[in-house]
Amino acid sequence: MSLILAVYGKGGIGKSTTTANISAALALKGAKVLQIGCDPKHDSTFPLTGTLQKTVIEALEEVDFHHEELTEEDIIETGFGGVDALEAGGPPAGSGCGGYVVGEAVKLLQELGVYDRYDVILFDVLGDVVCGGFSAPLTYADYAVIIATNDFDSIFAANRLCMAIEQKSTRYKVQLAGIVANRVDYAKGGGTNMLEQFADKVGTKLLARVPYHELIRKSRFAGKTMFQMEDGSDKDECVKPYNEIADFLLSKEPSASVPAPIGDREIFDIVGGWQ
Repeated sequence: MSLILAVYGKGGIGKSTTTANISAALALKGAKVLQIGCDPKHDSTFPLTGTLQKTVIEALEEVDFHHEELTEEDIIETGFGGVDALEAGGPPAGSGCGGYVVGEAVKLLQELGVYDRYDVILFDVLGDVVCGGFSAPLTYADYAVIIATNDFDSIFAANRLCMAIEQKSTRYKVQLAGIVANRVDYAKGGGTNMLEQFADKVGTKLLARVPYHELIRKSRFAGKTMFQMEDGSDKDECVKPYNEIADFLLSKEPSASVPAPIGDREIFDIVGGWQ
């Protein structure tokens, strides 16, 4: 039975880069991994494959949306470390619902019967809009993971995600495994103080702290994971948190909880105090 993870976070904070590196770390530790990109931008798997692969919606268009005519080879590519990669894609800008496409991708994977062929499946999901389609992975996931940075907008989005996880947990098994602090810039006096206080407030924890580092940015543009970059002390520093997350997820029973989110208005007052 696969361990299914739903990875969420505010748009533009490095969520897909983080997810791809977690997938790579899991694969290098021996897990058979499938990463599913659930964003119309369809670049979640770019660091793994080095290319913008064909999306599910594009493949469906080619067969006039006859699901039965598609095979795994039509929609899944194998990337670094043997990680299998899939992109849901989305409708043209301004037409249709991206969340609906995520739901269609989930349905297609069920029809193909691929879920039990992997040790770990990661859904990399657009986190600013938790509507029905974009929240669909939570109905299948064992755990949700939130990627966040140490700022108000990111924490506000994380709190909204906690609301979605709490709501889904009343009917499904999903729990929150924790928060990954991304782009932590200690050199410029940054840190994780607000994220730590938020995590404590909603009843979760920080899984790891990913540094704000030029090497991570370069790896993204190169279409590579951090594990493929040139060896050195900087690389060791950058890959360490991804390995920490992989070790946690592959432990026999990762600790998790149902979050207790804060009200939308209350969080403005609380985060202001934390600053």
